[in-house]
Amino acid sequence: MAYADSNGAARHAHVHPQATPGYGKRSAPDQEPRRAGDFAHLPAREALIAAFVDRLPEGAAMDAKTLAVNIPAYGQAACRTAIRRLAEAGHLRMVKEHRKGDGGSMHWVTRTYFSRTARGDAWWETFLRGDVVPEARHEPPARSEAYDALASLGRTDPRMTLSAADCRELEELATEWLARGASPRDLVRELTAGLPPLVHYARGMARTRLIDKMPPERAEPTLADKPMRLMECAVCHDPGRPEALPGGVCRACRGEDRPEPAHAVRAAQVRDYAAEIRAGIRARERSSR
Repeated sequence: MAYADSNGAARHAHVHPQATPGYGKRSAPDQEPRRAGDFAHLPAREALIAAFVDRLPEGAAMDAKTLAVNIPAYGQAACRTAIRRLAEAGHLRMVKEHRKGDGGSMHWVTRTYFSRTARGDAWWETFLRGDVVPEARHEPPARSEAYDALASLGRTDPRMTLSAADCRELEELATEWLARGASPRDLVRELTAGLPPLVHYARGMARTRLIDKMPPERAEPTLADKPMRLMECAVCHDPGRPEALPGGVCRACRGEDRPEPAHAVRAAQVRDYAAEIRAGIRARERSSR
């Protein structure tokens, strides 16, 4: 019953607002295909909210206030509690990432990584380092991110409306774009920009552009290229090392005694993080010279 209710909430995901560019929801890699009962192990409220979040697009806002507005059954306090319990169950982690902005400058953004497949602390810690080892691939979902991007072309420009058969035929090329670092938004923009007044054959036009504008292959990542990430407590949003945030929640928010006074722990964390950040930035600067 909980899962049936969650499907009802998910139907409204299309009106959900996007977060500030660079922020918001990010899907964790190597998830199981979506299927009925994905969240049956969770309490009813958490199952409903998890199914709702699972169907949100990349970059969607998923803070407690926004969720409460878009899921009328629960208020902000309930959504905050649900976010915490989803973190403890292994379905999400809040992470600060050092990213390059549109102007080329580096800045910190806060993202919430969500996984419909529950993950243990060790997996999340490995992911935080940027060292996730690809798992055995499962049967792909019926609609991939590349397929959805192609299917959305007609909503951006009706001249590029593709049929389901067209999307399936072009899906492999579009998937290669995403594998090379392009976002679905990049793909849609490149396939719809500067079109002639009349497009007689949308699939042919899309195929030609997918081939001719294919991004270059991504270079093997170096140490300096690995994402700089700091995990955050899902409740108070204080940063902490993964081992200090089991279940994505800090000791203070779990009601556990700290081995040292809070101000001493915080000062040590700030010093450690500052050193890591400086080292990472220096490595990036050296690699870009």
